[in-house]
Amino acid sequence: MPHIVIEHSAGLQDSHDLQSLCDVIWQGFADHPSVKGPDTVRVRCIAATASRIGVEPQSFAHATVLLLPGRSEAHRSELAQLVMDAMTGPLADVGSLTVRLTDLNPPYLKRML
Repeated sequence: MPHIVIEHSAGLQDSHDLQSLCDVIWQGFADHPSVKGPDTVRVRCIAATASRIGVEPQSFAHATVLLLPGRSEAHRSELAQLVMDAMTGPLADVGSLTVRLTDLNPPYLKRML
């Protein structure tokens, strides 16, 4: 069920290959032993319409990793690091990269075809 939502400064989608970034993160989660199946992994990028950060350049990417509870702290750390590592290379010129991992508390509802 992992959902990885990458919020980023406007325009990043024009200068960086965010689809490739999503693919790399998706594959890393799909292959991780704490993830039940690749069909549960969701990765998406959302551009911020406006932003201001305290560093130059004025660009950012922030990943929120949403997980159902129950993973060990070691697995949680591995998953957060996986996202940071995936962002670091392709977004090397971005002013701020951050990752936040949080548990999704029930109820979590899902419908898939």
